[in-house]
Amino acid sequence: MILKIAEEFSDVPGPRSRKEGDYSGEEFREQLLKPKFKQAEASKEKLLVDLDGGFGYATSFLEEAFGGLARQYSPETVLEVLEFKSEDEPYLSSDIVRYIREAKTGAHAVQ
Repeated sequence: MILKIAEEFSDVPGPRSRKEGDYSGEEFREQLLKPKFKQAEASKEKLLVDLDGGFGYATSFLEEAFGGLARQYSPETVLEVLEFKSEDEPYLSSDIVRYIREAKTGAHAVQ
């Protein structure tokens, strides 16, 4: 399963939250990432997140999208399902893995 952010969401990803602007990390997580993550998890597939083709990603967008998902499910669960491709900016994959690992899960985390 593949999720191409530039094609399926936006090639100009925005800020952290919806209130800060369009194409936010929050919107991406809720509208696209989380449903595809749940589908991949249920079918025991990997979800490859393709970061190529975009015009840059703000740290806040990436942390909200991927760290936010890890706060809902757990860093371990998210890292079991997601893989990343970023030939345009190779460092993004390791940055995202760090945001996931550093995410603090709350008592409301989904199981």
